[in-house]
Amino acid sequence: MLVVMDVGNTNTVIGVYQGDKLLSHWRIRTEKEATIDELGMLMRNLFQSQGLTLAPGTELIISCVVPPMVNTFEGFALRYLKNRPLWVGPGIKTGMPILYDNPREVGADRIVNAVAAYEKVHGSVVIVDFGTATTFDIVSRNGEYLGGAIAPGVMISCEALFLKASKLPRVEIFAKPKSIIAKDTISSMNAGIIYGYVGLVDGIVTRIKEALHDHPRVIATGGLACLIASETKTIDEVDDYLTLKGLKIIYERNRPRPDRGK
Repeated sequence: MLVVMDVGNTNTVIGVYQGDKLLSHWRIRTEKEATIDELGMLMRNLFQSQGLTLAPGTELIISCVVPPMVNTFEGFALRYLKNRPLWVGPGIKTGMPILYDNPREVGADRIVNAVAAYEKVHGSVVIVDFGTATTFDIVSRNGEYLGGAIAPGVMISCEALFLKASKLPRVEIFAKPKSIIAKDTISSMNAGIIYGYVGLVDGIVTRIKEALHDHPRVIATGGLACLIASETKTIDEVDDYLTLKGLKIIYERNRPRPDRGK
């Protein structure tokens, strides 16, 4: 059994694989103050809810963009799985050249998504990830990570409106607006955020295609991907499991071979 985890600033995405089959997956809040045992109990409860067992010897691969949590997850793996996790970071085999001025600056989640997307299309591809930040990552038709762009995430923008504009309420984005011409404050904010990000995505992707001189496939992932992608003109498909797939691919590329050393 293999557990794959992507630890983001807002959410942590967890998947459990048995061979090539994704047995279960969860999206939970990232609790930066959680202890090793709190994390262990949470994981046990999640597994038990799906009839799974968090057993010693279970393999684990993690991509993490929250440095303070590295020791917590390392401790969790050692105590509850009796294993050291494989971390996505410098020195790991991804099978993808990173053409960034400083490859160490690229978030682990962005590389994971890029690996999964290229494995899926085997051609040039743009990945739009709607997370805490909205990231755009570009892979060439030869499988090289070229770089990308980073914009504030959807929920960050919502929170900024609430904090900086005294009369505007805090809103949650769950559904697309009924009309771009809204008739109340919350609907107006909803329309501005949703259609604003639609325009942002289409504008950036169009410029990427022009700069690339190619026609890459555009794949969206992340919590709000379905909502935004359905209104865009440039996103070709949504893959909710892209990060989990990328983690499994990278694990397989770094897995010790039974015949090694013979």
